[in-house]
Amino acid sequence: MTAAVPDVFAPAVLGPVRLRNRTVKAATFEGRTPHGQVTDDLIDYHLAVARGGVGLTTVAYLAVAPEGRTHREQVVVGESTAAGLARLADAVHAAGAAVAGQVGHAGPVANGRSNGVRALAASRMPSPLSMQMVGSASEKDLTRITKQYVATARTLVTAGFDVLELHMAHSYLISSFLAPGLNRRRDRWGGALENRARLARQVARAVREEVDGEVAVTAKVSLGDGFRGGVTTEEGFEAARLLESDGTLDSLQLSGGSSLMNPMYLFRGGAPVAEFAAAMPLPVRVGMRVAGGSFLKEYAFEEAYFLEKARTFRAGLAMPLMLLGGINRRETMEQAMAEGFDFVAMGRALLREPDLVDRLQAGRQDAGVCIHCNRCMPTIYTGTRCPVVEETTLPQT
Repeated sequence: MTAAVPDVFAPAVLGPVRLRNRTVKAATFEGRTPHGQVTDDLIDYHLAVARGGVGLTTVAYLAVAPEGRTHREQVVVGESTAAGLARLADAVHAAGAAVAGQVGHAGPVANGRSNGVRALAASRMPSPLSMQMVGSASEKDLTRITKQYVATARTLVTAGFDVLELHMAHSYLISSFLAPGLNRRRDRWGGALENRARLARQVARAVREEVDGEVAVTAKVSLGDGFRGGVTTEEGFEAARLLESDGTLDSLQLSGGSSLMNPMYLFRGGAPVAEFAAAMPLPVRVGMRVAGGSFLKEYAFEEAYFLEKARTFRAGLAMPLMLLGGINRRETMEQAMAEGFDFVAMGRALLREPDLVDRLQAGRQDAGVCIHCNRCMPTIYTGTRCPVVEETTLPQT
């Protein structure tokens, strides 16, 4: 007997949470918290996909500590931001969807100059973002940060969030410990993979102990970082096996690439070097124009581009998995279900068409219309949006 293939548009369970379907709005920088606070614009951003039929929308990026922000405009979860987060959760629930908070510490991806606080990583390194040195996290730092994950989790649960997504990818703090090229430590946090995975497991365990049974706890993990010295598919899988063996997580979302070293490995498609340069302050703008082509490497887009690597994880893990990466077609979503994935996560497709899930479910479309030009990426500094939509809706003169 073989299990029936689930319907991607039918209700599903994620840990203790019931979702109206198996579609997830992946966390993508919204650029709508100019003072580090939830705004009406941020709420409207998530309401659009909630009203458009998605099962779960993910708020990105919610920092656990001031130095863990990517830059000073990001939300740090705490007393001063709790009311706004509760207002966002209430609005999403009223539209019929569930809401996740992507919880994390940016580590070396944080801009220490913008934050006014030194960034931290597994090992000391120069920052291309702030032109400063990133400090090596001490034992005291790691104890403090783990407690801050716990406090953040409690605040989000109190605010009404349904899911906590722990960010363990993209060269953020936990990911910097996992990557051997970024982790040169000789203490119990470095060396063998079991040591490099210690922080990921410690944070997941601490959060689970705090919120067990109240919300779902998931993690975004890497299928491969896409740079020499980054997390490989093989080590990413072994780290995932360790997390599964701990029993602290309800699902893993399978991602890839490095926000610090190779961001286009995650996105695929066009590399908007000129647009990024125009959005950057001096002197980063000059550097982007000169060397942006080597940093924003161009990878040809293909539908479900992480699927082959994700199959390795699906074959070796029993826990629920979320497939991410270039999912635009109903056929792809159904294939993911047939291959044993439990949820599908979409980013750019929903940015272009917030109501795409409803359109696919109703049979009005077979696929999204996103062209994967990635010109949306530089808009994270001014409110993430699709420039193609803007251009096609401008009044004619």
